[in-house]
Amino acid sequence: MSEELVPHPSESLPGSRASPREVWKKGGRLLSVLLAVNVLLLACTLISGGAFNKVAVYDTDVFALLTTMMLLAALWIGFYLLRTARRPDAVPYRDAHAGPIWLRGGLVLFGICTLVMDVFKTGYYSSFFECQSAIKILHPIIQAVFVIVQTYFLWISAKNCIHTHLDLTRCGLMFTLATNLAIWMAAVVDESVHQAHSYSGSHGNASHTRLAPDSERPRAGGPAEGDPCLCSTAICQIFQQGYFYLYPFNIEYSLFASTMLYVMWKNVGRLLASTHGHGHTPPRVSLFRETFFAGPVLGLLLFVVGLAVFILYEVQVSGERGHTQQALVIYYSFNIVCLGLMTLVSLSGSVIYRFDRRAMDHHKNPTRTLDVALLMGAALGQYAISYYSIVAVVVGSPRNLLGALNLSHALLMIAQHTFQNVFIIESLHRGPPGAEPCEMPPKEPRQGITFANLDAIHPLPSCTPTPRLVSPNPESPQEVVAIISVPRCHWRRRCLKDISLFLLLCNVILWIMPAFGARPHFSNTVEVDFYGHSLWAAIVNICLPFGIFYRMHAVSSLLEVYVLS
Repeated sequence: MSEELVPHPSESLPGSRASPREVWKKGGRLLSVLLAVNVLLLACTLISGGAFNKVAVYDTDVFALLTTMMLLAALWIGFYLLRTARRPDAVPYRDAHAGPIWLRGGLVLFGICTLVMDVFKTGYYSSFFECQSAIKILHPIIQAVFVIVQTYFLWISAKNCIHTHLDLTRCGLMFTLATNLAIWMAAVVDESVHQAHSYSGSHGNASHTRLAPDSERPRAGGPAEGDPCLCSTAICQIFQQGYFYLYPFNIEYSLFASTMLYVMWKNVGRLLASTHGHGHTPPRVSLFRETFFAGPVLGLLLFVVGLAVFILYEVQVSGERGHTQQALVIYYSFNIVCLGLMTLVSLSGSVIYRFDRRAMDHHKNPTRTLDVALLMGAALGQYAISYYSIVAVVVGSPRNLLGALNLSHALLMIAQHTFQNVFIIESLHRGPPGAEPCEMPPKEPRQGITFANLDAIHPLPSCTPTPRLVSPNPESPQEVVAIISVPRCHWRRRCLKDISLFLLLCNVILWIMPAFGARPHFSNTVEVDFYGHSLWAAIVNICLPFGIFYRMHAVSSLLEVYVLS
């Protein structure tokens, strides 16, 4: 086949004649996208239908579909690994920007937590084995195998630009991506409806969704007394609560894997110049290196205070009405302070970039393009909730302290997302530190400066990017130039590292709160009374998962900003 041919790297230069494979690229991508869309729509139909008791779609149908999809995806991954291992020329290029170590490390961390969740789910369904369908116990086992296989695959192959069996590879990657999105949607539906029902008075072993076990869903005649299928033992209840608390990690794992699979899909058949993608590789850095420590310290302080506020909120929100009001005031007050500081810090970072004249990186970079699209798209979820809250507070009544805090929180949420996105996107488009020009670039190149007279060195407007780029010999005159010139530009990088670390820690605590059960949207009755419980629950359950994902994706992007600053 013509698409099996691997051109010489020189063919990747601009203006070169397109190969037959490049002509069919759009068609192959279209075929794989259509496959993924159809598979994902089928999965979404069953999952959404299974969330309602009046729809005749049962949990066994959903589990059977997800299990089949995971098995097929795992088989394709095995075929891919075997094929690339046998053909050394299958991957002639590797994208240096794809699959950074912090993204793969996050994938492994969330994958481990997902494996623990699968253990809890297996133990939970095994507690009443006689009453369960075999698919319910088989599903978490197959998911654990799928997570292990996929994590290994993404760890070693995230940077690959494969050049064999292009259409088959594109379809396999898109099918695996659709599988992860289907798992994400199933977890979001189950977790969101569970949270919404817990605030509307559904407790104990009552039904949360149709994805819950048959024994836990309301039956027409009600459960019989002494039913052995009820989760009544202590170990069963531990398993049940445990896997619900671990859902956020499973959700983030699926999204992390989806983003990495998309970048791999974009890199299928991609041609790279021999030197492209290596100039932006970050050096090896240590935590808190070259910072003023103000950002990490303030960020850790807000993180600890946020954990205390979250625990206090969870304890008091289920108590009496007065305690709920107090918990909401504390929750909104902390968020207002945190969001206000994050907005100011993001603005400060953007101002610093006005004085930073590093060259902009305009190279084609699928990873960066996806990061920007996800940041902008995921922020729409929180934008929607905030604007709905603003309308409810302004138009509705009464106007009290809680309403004022709610309004301030919504406005600051919009401002914080906006200015943080501007800061992150501008940071990702900056060149590496080595591309930073001097304040007054000399007209002639300064290669091989060997002045021994310090008086001759001082007038030079030198601004070496980093001391590690100069001669390691302490007696060399170049070392003197580095020591003298670095502090003149170095303060900007220190400030940017502080800003990125502060925003990173704040985004982590703002991810923990909603991901692990903080739902002031239902505890605060302003929106519920204005829109009605059904409409407001639908708005929150659709938009909030995107807001939660935004926080974790912002953490990944800010970590990249910190390393590259």
